[in-house]
Amino acid sequence: AYCVTEPGAGSDVAGLKTRAEKKGDEYIINGSKMWITNGGVANWYFVLTRTDPDPKVPTTQEQNMGQRASDTRGITFEDVRVPKEVAATGVGLAQRALDEATKYSMERKTFGKVIAQHQMIMAMLAEMAMNVELARIMTLKSGWEVDNGKRNTFSASIAKAFAADIANKAATDCVQIFGGCGYNTEYPAEKLMRDAKILQIYEGTAQIQRMIIAREWFGRAKQNGLI
Repeated sequence: AYCVTEPGAGSDVAGLKTRAEKKGDEYIINGSKMWITNGGVANWYFVLTRTDPDPKVPTTQEQNMGQRASDTRGITFEDVRVPKEVAATGVGLAQRALDEATKYSMERKTFGKVIAQHQMIMAMLAEMAMNVELARIMTLKSGWEVDNGKRNTFSASIAKAFAADIANKAATDCVQIFGGCGYNTEYPAEKLMRDAKILQIYEGTAQIQRMIIAREWFGRAKQNGLI
């Protein structure tokens, strides 16, 4: 479920009040979200927050005029603990695509050897690994800037745009490496490809991120006397 809207904030995400406080290797989430589609049935929640025994996640189903098949709820977070490793969706999806493609390439054989030994497959896996590591580094840099009180608009937009793009590329290459099996729902590759696309759309589209990056870059260039 995608958890953004709050009782006092919707499209104006600057007004959101749900907080995620970092403690050790976890984030502690407190706050409320409203009108969350699939809020009562989701196994995973993507939660937009401010980052300055089982956790409680109470929900109340909304009774809407239409779209009643959609399970829409308000959600309250009370000291919910989230491992910091799950905070980067794009990098995580790309890593999963790389892992699945690697495992399959070591099992599938053509022309008397596993496909991982074919030069083109090796090149595809190498590029996937390069992109995953670069996206991870950029994501970590963005988080490091926040932790150290620095403005991270530039690096955060780069991390978001790049991670979303490489997640889509990695998922597509994963399907390609799986071949015909990659097109079949019995294998994980096609789901990764379907899930990856939304990363270029929500939280600010890939195009919006590039506009932010350009604006920030021109600001830096002006400060450095380049323009």
